[in-house]
Amino acid sequence: MNIIETKKLSKIYRRVVKQEGMGGSIKSLFKREYEEKQAVKEMDFAVREGEFTGLIGPNGAGKTTLIKMLTGIIAPTSGEIEVMGYYPNDLKNEFKRQYAIVMGQKSQLFFELTANDTLHLFKEIYGLEEREFRETKAYFTELFEVEKLLDVQVRTLSLGERMKMELMAALLHNPRILFLDEPTIGLDAVASRQIRRFLREINRERGTTILLTSHYMEDIRSLCERSVVINHGHKIYDGGTEELFEKYQRHRQITLSFDRAVERLELPENAVVTEETPYRKVIRIPREESGLLLQKMMKYAPRDVVVEEEEIGRVVERIYGED
Repeated sequence: MNIIETKKLSKIYRRVVKQEGMGGSIKSLFKREYEEKQAVKEMDFAVREGEFTGLIGPNGAGKTTLIKMLTGIIAPTSGEIEVMGYYPNDLKNEFKRQYAIVMGQKSQLFFELTANDTLHLFKEIYGLEEREFRETKAYFTELFEVEKLLDVQVRTLSLGERMKMELMAALLHNPRILFLDEPTIGLDAVASRQIRRFLREINRERGTTILLTSHYMEDIRSLCERSVVINHGHKIYDGGTEELFEKYQRHRQITLSFDRAVERLELPENAVVTEETPYRKVIRIPREESGLLLQKMMKYAPRDVVVEEEEIGRVVERIYGED
């Protein structure tokens, strides 16, 4: 069952063209020139209930615009859109009670209040019964391990602690869909791993449908079985996340460590040494030739061999480059 479905969905922004110089500023008061930017172009897009879907693309690709249309924040220019059986831009209360949105760069918490105060405020906004509120709050307090932080002013919390509270506030009313726009932006590695673990459990245990946008490919790869790639407003890939990376990962990195100094290696033609010391060599080679390289390297009796997939950043650049 599809919980989100769009057909030929488009969004065009019309904006004023800035005219140069003082004369241009005065002229624009009387006669303005406009340009159009098509942020989303005839997007056919569907998400099944309970699915964890990654939405990726470079800055300006149209990801946030798509999420804003799915949540009713902005209206589409053309096309069809249905979320949980509703047209989002009607902004019916029945619709708004069934989704939540968390944006990494915008907070819904009140910084001078404690997280507990904000949760009680959200309880009243969503009309939650006391028993339901207490049970849900207790579940997320235990899941996020934040019992000692609930009565602390939000402004004194770390970025990672605030994001846990953002998620608690968003999930308090048990939404069917959770929209996440860069939820791990600015977080350190430890906090990012914690947030990913929480999201995985929420999706698995509570069946919450999650649509995630992120520039951190580790978020997408570890959480989303399916990925949708958007570039210049239109969809260029929709399928399995592992298949996506498998398609675009063309090289492997092989690190060799030696007990004795090795000055020179006899390498296959397509192998490139990217880092080198007498006791350590890092080599990049096409995936299909990595086995041959390893065979050749055994004659140097390496102490340790590490084989790694190509750096994710290179893969992403390659994905975005194919439009």
